[in-house]
Amino acid sequence: MTEQVKETYIAPSWLREKVFMGMTFKEYIRRLFTPFNIVAGLIILVGLYFIVIRYTQGLGAVTHASDNQPWGLFLSWGLFTGIPLAAAGYVLGSTVYLFGLKEYRPLLRPAIILGFLGYLFAALFLLVDLGRPWRLPYPMFVSYGVGSVLFFVAWSVTLHVVLYFVESCPAIFEWLGSDRFRRWALKVTVGATIFVVTLSTLHQSALGALFLLSPGKLHPLWYSQFIPVFFFVSSIFAGLSMVIAESTLTSRYLKHRVSAHYQAKLPELTLGLGKAASFVLFTYFGLKIIGIAHGHHWNLLNTSYGYLFLVEMIIFVLLPCFLFAFGVRNRSVGLVRFTAFFTIIGVALNRFNVSLIGLNWKLPHRELFHWKEFVIVITIITIELLIYRWIVNRMPVHREHPEYKGMH
Repeated sequence: MTEQVKETYIAPSWLREKVFMGMTFKEYIRRLFTPFNIVAGLIILVGLYFIVIRYTQGLGAVTHASDNQPWGLFLSWGLFTGIPLAAAGYVLGSTVYLFGLKEYRPLLRPAIILGFLGYLFAALFLLVDLGRPWRLPYPMFVSYGVGSVLFFVAWSVTLHVVLYFVESCPAIFEWLGSDRFRRWALKVTVGATIFVVTLSTLHQSALGALFLLSPGKLHPLWYSQFIPVFFFVSSIFAGLSMVIAESTLTSRYLKHRVSAHYQAKLPELTLGLGKAASFVLFTYFGLKIIGIAHGHHWNLLNTSYGYLFLVEMIIFVLLPCFLFAFGVRNRSVGLVRFTAFFTIIGVALNRFNVSLIGLNWKLPHRELFHWKEFVIVITIITIELLIYRWIVNRMPVHREHPEYKGMH
């Protein structure tokens, strides 16, 4: 009887509750052996092997990098595509805190986590590409100077990681059960959000400004003095589409971690985001047409690169614009969600066209990327997905913590 009473009052350990989700270590390990985790584990093992080769044998062992073609998938995907998709954080932050649309608050925490991981893994891709981690701070402190675009980009990525982490702190401290630190985090969240929005506006355009340095190397259909504006505007609908895509996948595959209140409001919020995305896409399309007219490049549309440009603009910009509008008008949440995924593909295509396909377009022979480089990219994406799932499974991201309901 004494042992039974004693056993009743034994409190579970912090590790068991916070990390193992209430399970014992053996139960937790046993639950990890799912088909998805097994496939992900195999991908990571293979990818880590190639990452080791990259660091021990050099960039040439896993890429086709050369003096003429210095960039590959590590930057085209990890930096130039990953950063606009990470715009989900500043887009939702400005929506809730600056524009006062409080009904979108349920989507704010997931968007902030997306922003944090997006910038964190952009830095990771840079580490893999540069190959000398100890030299990563050089653009910030040693070389280039304050007038360099790289100086700004380096500082911006670093500050984004820090600020998005600060914005994530309320959810972290609720998970840890630290009410004192949670109150402190809430006080600085609004200020951090305003800082992120301001910084993101500059940083998204600064990524485009990098290509102002290569007027002869980047194909004229993508090169423009307005390219910083193009990068900034496209980051807005990229962020909106990423929020829709994330909420769609989470509500389906992690529904046990999503509150009923969130699920009930999600269709209406999705339609609102789709409406905004349609407007921004139409604006972007108009700006790109102005860019073509300003550069007098109409004749280039009837070339092989011109056909690729038309595919990008008509299929992945104009079509999603009308699909979003049609889906919102007919209240078709499924169509809006499909269009969000389609738009993300279009954003990736644009960034690849600018940073990889259209860059150094005059070279007679180019090999854009090596299959080993592709494996490393897939590996890092897999790690990012696993970390996001780990966070959502434990922290109050898509649901309110029971002790803080109505206090967000």
